Amino acid sequence: MQNREQLKRHADLVDRMATVRGIDLEEQALRGNVSIDEITDAVFSCTNCTNPEHCQQWLNGRDSAPATPEYCRNADLFSALAPK
Repeated sequence: MQNREQLKRHADLVDRMATVRGIDLEEQALRGNVSIDEITDAVFSCTNCTNPEHCQQWLNGRDSAPATPEYCRNADLFSALAPK
């Protein structure tokens, strides 16, 4: 089981990745395009990443991106929610 700090760190990474992709997760949830359970699953999936430090560096280097890094465990979710 993940500890609270690990979950908070990965929740932040998921939120930042969504933001870099132009996705407002709260807005998407309110519109019914993603459920809170799906966002929770995305955070849990992120906790299984073997290199969150690289993800954090990748995020620190950009304000927007047309795609997630190829190793992102939530790439499909972000692709589905990204503005077209």
